[in-house]
Amino acid sequence: MLLSSVLFLGLLQLAVAKPILKRWDDFDVKHAWVEIPRGWELHAPAPPDHKFNMRIGLKQDRFDDLVTALYEVSDPFHAKYGQHLSKEEVEALVAPHPHTVDVVDSWLSAHGLEPSSAQRENAGSWISITVSVEQASRMLNTTYNVYRHAQADDYVVRTMSYSLPTVLHEHVGVVAPTTYFGTMRSMKATSFLQPDITPIDSDVDVAPKLINPGSLATVPSSCSTTITPACLRALYNTSTYVPTATDKNTLGVAGYLDEFANRADLQTFFQRFRTDAVGGTFTTVQVNGGGDDQNDPGVEANLDIQYTEGISFPTPNVYFSTGGSPPFIPDSNTPTNTNEPYLDWLNFVLNQTSVPQTFTTSYGDDEQTVPFDYATQVCNLFAQLGVRGASIMFSSGDDGVGGGNCQNNDGTRTVRFQPNFPASCPFVTTVGGTIRVNPEVAVSFSGGGFSNYFARPSFQDTAVTTFLNTLGSTNAGLFNTTGRAYPDVAAQGQGFQVVIGGRVASVGGTSASSPTFAGVIALLNDFRLSQGKASLGFLNPIIYSTGINGFNDITSGSNPGCGTNGFTARAGWDPVTGLGTPDFGKLQALIG
Repeated sequence: MLLSSVLFLGLLQLAVAKPILKRWDDFDVKHAWVEIPRGWELHAPAPPDHKFNMRIGLKQDRFDDLVTALYEVSDPFHAKYGQHLSKEEVEALVAPHPHTVDVVDSWLSAHGLEPSSAQRENAGSWISITVSVEQASRMLNTTYNVYRHAQADDYVVRTMSYSLPTVLHEHVGVVAPTTYFGTMRSMKATSFLQPDITPIDSDVDVAPKLINPGSLATVPSSCSTTITPACLRALYNTSTYVPTATDKNTLGVAGYLDEFANRADLQTFFQRFRTDAVGGTFTTVQVNGGGDDQNDPGVEANLDIQYTEGISFPTPNVYFSTGGSPPFIPDSNTPTNTNEPYLDWLNFVLNQTSVPQTFTTSYGDDEQTVPFDYATQVCNLFAQLGVRGASIMFSSGDDGVGGGNCQNNDGTRTVRFQPNFPASCPFVTTVGGTIRVNPEVAVSFSGGGFSNYFARPSFQDTAVTTFLNTLGSTNAGLFNTTGRAYPDVAAQGQGFQVVIGGRVASVGGTSASSPTFAGVIALLNDFRLSQGKASLGFLNPIIYSTGINGFNDITSGSNPGCGTNGFTARAGWDPVTGLGTPDFGKLQALIG
């Protein structure tokens, strides 16, 4: 009897120590498209021996604890406000459970892949391993094809659906590349040239007035047509502030699409529009093969860096040039990466011991074109940046409440407003656009609306509910009333004077709004750090509470789209301009 009890206990311990043999052929669908995503077309079957890097996002064991920590350190009324977490503390929360690692490694081994050969990032919550199309198809019970984007002339290896063994669903958040078709060339940059706005060579009539503190009583009417750093510094009340924490504070610009920020153009920009900054520069960090071709200046890149520098100088600026995968070559056995820039950039930045206190990004996709599982994993990575003390700005998009025919891609072809991602992620601060001065009004292309993926955070409840109650039945059924609402804030978005290849051009878009707002936040972070305080970190909880009166409320203008007039700006928060445009002096007093 004793022997049998010992034997039973031994077998029980063995069963606990070793995972029971799994069924790898019992599949459940993880994600599937009803139709090929718009803009793409089937080109050819993917060659079975074509290799690529498969990325597997594992469920993070204590991610709920990380979100709790994010809200605690971002809530000005909480005892832990400003006590941001270190890289090591974040990794302890996002590391997958050992059982998750064991199960996923067993799955890899069952398909002839050696787990020890995999690259592991973000505390092991992301696995990257080289696979062939044939292997990936078996692992995911799917068929890979080559798809072409007609407008971008981009080719990708993707699938219309993929499945995972049932046992893996509780352990794996996403596998890529699978059903996310977005690439760097097909992503939407939220800026555009405005040849109808005649550029100016300098702002000699405005800039000198900023030299003497308080001398610029009103913003010149010329700023209604053409925007320069002097216009923005006057509008947003930053002209008298001189950064001092330049050894601690950094502003980061995320760059994609083979867009390169040009140093010579920055000097020309300074000579014409901010003479006290001549000689200032920025650092380029190349991510995943990103380039730095100084003979090929990019409109978006130059817009971003010239205006973050134009407002935040002499705060150090870093331009992250994120590369993409090489062109698809059907007969090549050289592994290619997933060509999914958010993952490349985020995992790179999160792997750094210290991160910039402020970030701006001016790219995005229609939310419905990003699979929910993929969007969730990317959004969660932004939460990791926020809890480490970074403020993350995204442009809200340039399509108002939606571009094109606004039909859902679920097979119903129902017309609904189309939110943007990552603008719709609740862990970023989204920036809409304005135009004109005295007063500012919403610019018609300002992206705004309500997420269909992410629920409205509690800190938005009062502001958004007030708007919805005032809105009544207008646009009923066209948007998700319980979704995360955006934009959160706004800034000028048209007529920006940008030097490109030595010549000045006028540029518009919320791509201009995001770096502008980020420049103001960088100054606030400078002030806090100079006072021995922590950086602001995730902004939204504080701007919807303590900082709500630090904004210029925009009460006119709208963002039409989808065959409608869209939403209309009004007193308080609205899904066109958010809480409004920043007043640095007021914000400095309220949250500095």
